[in-house]
Amino acid sequence: MILLGIFSEWESFFQLISILLIFLFVLVITYVTTRWIGQYQQGMMQNKNIQVVETFRVNNNKFIQIIQVGKKYLVISVCKDVINILAELTEEELVWKPSQEENRGIKANESFQEVLGRLKDKFPGK
Repeated sequence: MILLGIFSEWESFFQLISILLIFLFVLVITYVTTRWIGQYQQGMMQNKNIQVVETFRVNNNKFIQIIQVGKKYLVISVCKDVINILAELTEEELVWKPSQEENRGIKANESFQEVLGRLKDKFPGK
């Protein structure tokens, strides 16, 4: 009787450990897959000729964007199903111009601390 009780306790313990190992395995697979998809999408989104300079939300699904296409700057409206060109700007008409670093975007291997440090440099504290 006593051996049977000890055996069932060990069996429960091993079931708990196996469930935890399966859970950790699923977490690791999820993390690796998410990182891979993120890097893949970032590589696909890096265009040299088309860049979004600024976006302003007008409504839930309506935006006004300034985009750079080649050397031209266009103001466009982006709605649910329609994109319209509103105006064409020259570089001199822009109040804020993106620097070369900002045009490149966030690097794939850049750590959170580096991004946070850049933000702290842009917005000095009180």
